[in-house]
Amino acid sequence: MMHEKSDSDVTSLAPSSPRSPKRPVYYVQSPSRDSHDEDKSSTMQNTPSYNTPTESPSHPSYGRHSRESSASRFSGTFRSSRGRKRNDKGWPECNVIQEEGNYNEYYGDRGYSRRCQVLIGLVAFVMLFTVFCLIIWGASRPYKARISVKSLTVHNFYFGEGSDLTGVPTKMLTVNCSMRMSVYNPATFFGIHVSSTPVHLMFSQITVATGQVKKYYQPRKSHRLVMVNLKGNKIPLYGAGGSLAVSDMSGGGVPMVVVFEVKQRGNVVGKLVKSRHRRRISCSLLLDSHNNKPIKLNRTSCTYH
Repeated sequence: MMHEKSDSDVTSLAPSSPRSPKRPVYYVQSPSRDSHDEDKSSTMQNTPSYNTPTESPSHPSYGRHSRESSASRFSGTFRSSRGRKRNDKGWPECNVIQEEGNYNEYYGDRGYSRRCQVLIGLVAFVMLFTVFCLIIWGASRPYKARISVKSLTVHNFYFGEGSDLTGVPTKMLTVNCSMRMSVYNPATFFGIHVSSTPVHLMFSQITVATGQVKKYYQPRKSHRLVMVNLKGNKIPLYGAGGSLAVSDMSGGGVPMVVVFEVKQRGNVVGKLVKSRHRRRISCSLLLDSHNNKPIKLNRTSCTYH
C-alpha cells in the first residue's frame, strides 16, 4: 500500500526559490497489514536502505523518522500477536519447551522405595513383638499354681445288696462326700483360669463317686479354698463288693483313692501369649463309714505331678 507523506514528514533537498515551487513528494512502501511473516519483517528491519535523503542519519529529521519506524514495527508485532490463538485466560498461545526425562519413572521408584520401607518396618515390628512375647512367655513358665488337698469329709456312706441295669445281683454302694483343697497363684503379673478333669473317688479301680472343680478365675498372688462335691448313687461293685464289706467291718477303714487333674491357663499378653500348666493329683485315704469327721490329708498322702 502506498502512503503519501505530508510536508511535515519529509524535507525536500531541492534549492529554495523565491516563488516557493512545489516540493517533491516521496512515497514509502510499508509492510502489509495482512502479512504475519515475522522473518520478512526482521529482514527488512536488519537491512537498512536509504531510499530518500530523510532516512540518512545525517539528516536532521532522522531521529523523528526512526521513532516512527519503531512505532510502526511495534504496531506490526502487536497486530501479528493479535492474530494468534488465545487460551482460556485470554493470553496468546505459545510453544512450550518440553524437557527430556520421564518423571513418572523417578516418582515411581521413589514410591516403590517407600513401600519397601513400610514393609521392612512392619516385618521388624512383628519380629520385635514376637521376641517380646517369647520373653514374656518364658518368664511366665515358672509360675505354676500351688495346689494342696486338705481334707475329705464323708456325708453319706451306704453299702447293701442290689442289682445292676441288666438285673444281675451284686453289692451296691452309695457315697456322698466333699473334698477341700487350697489353690495359690504365685504369678506376679497375670491371673489364672483354674479348672479340672472329673474328680474320681475309686475303690479297687472302680469309680464309686465323681465330681469336678467349677471353672473360675484367680487373680495374681492370691489364695483360694476350693470345695468339690463327690457323689455316687447305687454303684455296682460286682466282685469287689466282698472285700469292701470285710474292710468296713474290720474297723480299719475302706481304702480309697482320689484321682484328678487340675488345669490352669494364664493370659499373659491378652490371648496372644498364654501360659498353660497341668497337675495330676492322686491321694490315698482310709474311709470310715461310721465317722463323719474330716479326714486330714497331708503332703505324704498325696502325690502331685
